[in-house]
Amino acid sequence: MSRLENKVAVITGAGSGLGREASQLFAAEGAKVVVMDIFGDRAEGTVKLVSDQGGTAVAVEADTTKEADVQRTIETALKEFGQLDIAWANAGIVSRGGVPTVAGGEELAFEDFPLEDWEDVVSVNLTGPFLVAKHSIKPLRENGGGVILMTSSASSFAAYHSIAPYMATKGGVNSLVRGLSLDLGRFGIRVNAIAPTHGMSPNFLMERGAPVVGQSYEESAGPWDKGITPIPLKLDRAPNLRDNAYTALFLASDEAAYTTGQTISSCDGGTLARVAIPFPEDQGEPTL
Repeated sequence: MSRLENKVAVITGAGSGLGREASQLFAAEGAKVVVMDIFGDRAEGTVKLVSDQGGTAVAVEADTTKEADVQRTIETALKEFGQLDIAWANAGIVSRGGVPTVAGGEELAFEDFPLEDWEDVVSVNLTGPFLVAKHSIKPLRENGGGVILMTSSASSFAAYHSIAPYMATKGGVNSLVRGLSLDLGRFGIRVNAIAPTHGMSPNFLMERGAPVVGQSYEESAGPWDKGITPIPLKLDRAPNLRDNAYTALFLASDEAAYTTGQTISSCDGGTLARVAIPFPEDQGEPTL
């Protein structure tokens, strides 16, 4: 039996990137998927991919920051498929227009970061998961339990330049996961997050509505050379979207039945295990 057989999953931000990849994976594992995205054509594109591969999915054009839209999305799962088992708050942004920059492409100083951008980042990255969780609890309880999943970030563990507002929201996601896991465990509801490091889509860093890339930023950067990548784990291929989707699949499946309150680093490749101080590294073969 597939790992998500007879399960119904809602995935937000599923019109591109990780959400699109995970929709295909979850459907291949037996789930019926509600594909939610702020861009209806992107959501429909994901549904077509799922359908072409023999899976079942429906598209919902909706804004994760609007409570009525989130409620409508959850209701779509109940109307179309009769239940809800997995609610994944995946949608996220760095800022309203991709990576915050000024004219000429220079990074935007924090003191110049517009209040409107801050509010938008908080709304998508933190209010969105709050709303998904809020409107999922009742149908999950009625279903005898289930899964709330959120997408955090490696930036909730370690600092990245020039995206402090984004980092703040992802730290908030981690705390939301811990708090909800404590509150909802008695209903059989598990709450976890993945925190991707590598293998994410360039669409995440681009302006909204940009064409869907369909690859990780490492894949789209050109030929992979494990000899020059700074990722400590050296494999013969670049990290990809599915590497992150598989971690989410585990957390959504019954294999993680006793895993809750966790933010798990996905597709990390050892990056977060090392200190930032550069030390000479012996690239030769290990000796026994």
